[in-house]
Order: sequence, then structure tokens, then C-alpha cells
Amino acid sequence: MEITRNMDASLTVPIIPGRHDAEAVIGGGVETEAPATTRTLHPGQPGYVELLAEWDEQQTGGREPATSTSTGREDAMSIVHAVAVDPQHDVHRAIESLSDPEPSAEALRHVLVGGDPSVKGFAEEVAQAEGDDLIPTHKVTKIISEVLAEIDG
Repeated sequence: MEITRNMDASLTVPIIPGRHDAEAVIGGGVETEAPATTRTLHPGQPGYVELLAEWDEQQTGGREPATSTSTGREDAMSIVHAVAVDPQHDVHRAIESLSDPEPSAEALRHVLVGGDPSVKGFAEEVAQAEGDDLIPTHKVTKIISEVLAEIDG
């Protein structure tokens, strides 16, 4: 399945109608392939985080499973906070300020693998570490998407 990440951080996913038509299989009927359509999900919608993790896997296929380090996680929290509090903050510049951005990318991938509860926990950690208000999880997810796209791009 080819997932496309759009400029607004939404994800476009192909949908194949009738793909799992159980009645056709049980009744001995022949399934016909309907033309593929797409669906667009935005940060905060159900399933977005899981699809974002899948999109990231597409970009870097064959990579070892995501692991997180404390330094990578701290840097990732700092980047997410900086971008969240200042929408004009340049993601590229924030990543360039890191000596090694890959541990931060791995930390963010680790957050995505955990799904919505993990993103919520990460947002709470960011708020606590930075002494600031809680960033909405859909906004954190969007920022993670932007950071990963920049690092992997």
C-alpha cells in the first residue's frame, strides 16, 4: 500500500472497495476488483498515527525496528516544543542545530509505533520538560510528521 504524505501533513491512502467481500468468498461467487480510490486522513483523526508510522516505514524500508535513546528523546522533545510554540519556527534549522538528528528521528518513530497513547504520553512529557502547556496530540503528530519528513528527505 503506497501512502502519500501531503504538504499539510495529511496522508492519502489507497482504498480498494470490496477487497474483503466475505459473502462472495463464502457463497462461491467471484470477487471483482473495483477501481482503487483514496482516503485522506489528517492529524488527530483515528488511524492517522498508525498510518504515519507505516508511511515512515515506506520511506526508510528495511531499517531496524525503532529504538529510542534518552538524548535522542530529549532533542526530539525540544524540537517538537520549539515548532509547537512558534509556528514560524523552521524545522530544517532546528534539525541542523543537532549534532546527530538520527537519534531524534528514532525517538519520534518509537513514539509513533506506540500509537495514540504513546503520542499523548510524549505530549505530556514535552509539556512537563519545557514547563509549558500541553500541546494537542494532533498537533504533536503533525510536527512529528514534519520532522521525520525533513530528516529523511
